Amino acid sequence: MSAHQTRNYMYVALAAGAIFALGLGVRQSQALFIGPINSSTGIGYASISLAFAVGQLMWGIAMPVAGALADRYSARIVMVTGALLVSLATMLTPLAHSTAALVVLIGLVAAIGAGAMGPGLIMSALARWVPEAKRNVATGIVNAGGSFGQFTVIPLAGLFIGLTGWQPAMVIMGVISLGAIPAILWVTQAHPAPSAAGAHTHGHATHSLKEALGTAFRDPSFLLLTVGFFTCGFHVAFIAVHLPGVVALCGLPTAVSAWSLALIGLFNIFGSLWVGKFVNGRRMKTTLAGIYFARALVILIFFFSPKTTLTFLLFAAAIGFSYLSTVPPTIGLVIKFFGPRYVATLFGMVMLSHQIGGFLGAWLGGKAFEATGSYDWMWFADIALCLFAAAIHLPIREAKPAPLAAPA
Repeated sequence: MSAHQTRNYMYVALAAGAIFALGLGVRQSQALFIGPINSSTGIGYASISLAFAVGQLMWGIAMPVAGALADRYSARIVMVTGALLVSLATMLTPLAHSTAALVVLIGLVAAIGAGAMGPGLIMSALARWVPEAKRNVATGIVNAGGSFGQFTVIPLAGLFIGLTGWQPAMVIMGVISLGAIPAILWVTQAHPAPSAAGAHTHGHATHSLKEALGTAFRDPSFLLLTVGFFTCGFHVAFIAVHLPGVVALCGLPTAVSAWSLALIGLFNIFGSLWVGKFVNGRRMKTTLAGIYFARALVILIFFFSPKTTLTFLLFAAAIGFSYLSTVPPTIGLVIKFFGPRYVATLFGMVMLSHQIGGFLGAWLGGKAFEATGSYDWMWFADIALCLFAAAIHLPIREAKPAPLAAPA
């Protein structure tokens, strides 16, 4: 591969990362608005949590549907429509004064839009630019872009809330999300597929979307991967939605919430870039098992530590390193099993499991707090699910990675 080609792939990966940065950053920043929405409307914490939980579920449902539409028609149209829906729903949320209105805007419109510009579609578009040897690194860059968005956009949202109030701040965030559209137009422009884009598959040759789905759901390894990703969604959503509530319960200022969420994003940049390089030449299933086991240890240590500002910041840094670092090896395994042709749809199905977990993490967090006045049982569930996910990745049948070529 020439230096010019390498630069081209890098530019496209950075643009794809910018799409994920804006989509994830604006979406994750919504957790900062839960308290102000409740204070302004009196809807109730559990009802607002329900809207966010529905959003987690609908995001997952939207991704395979959007992936199928993109695989069949045009990724560009699907992703631009998604960006417009996210922007519209975010700007209209200040007008919502009932549970039903919040469920429609946050739980349906914004979530469907986010699903239509989610990681499966981004990586599907990117896979056509990037040869197989560079794909894990490119995925890591995209994932790091999402984390960079979380690190920068969430504190920005907190700043706007302080300067303008929460209603104008949400309108501003909706406008900011439109910045993804130019990057979408560039990443999805017509381009020749690289000669090395074809993947060494799991022995499956699929020629249609229906055949690809049927083959996937008969593959035990794909099913194990899908079930394991449920855990990732459960605790990512729980932490993203309810960490501000945990901070408030401990009597710490709101700034600790914003900086904790931002640090999760910052350290996931490092984690995403590291895992993108680490999995080259290694078994991805073992990497995933190790990530989930490490998360269980981090949560266990946090649970028994005194809840100070430093504790939250250290927890955010530690959990952030692994927060979304499961995505590159998970997408990598899907492509390794079935090739890149239908990755938007197939990874969308894996993400649906992730978001079912996300729905339960967001919703049960609010229910647990209302029932017990604490989040203790949610932390216990998090630890148990992490250990479960670590265990079920080990039986996945993954071909031994080919040895890396020596540098010229």
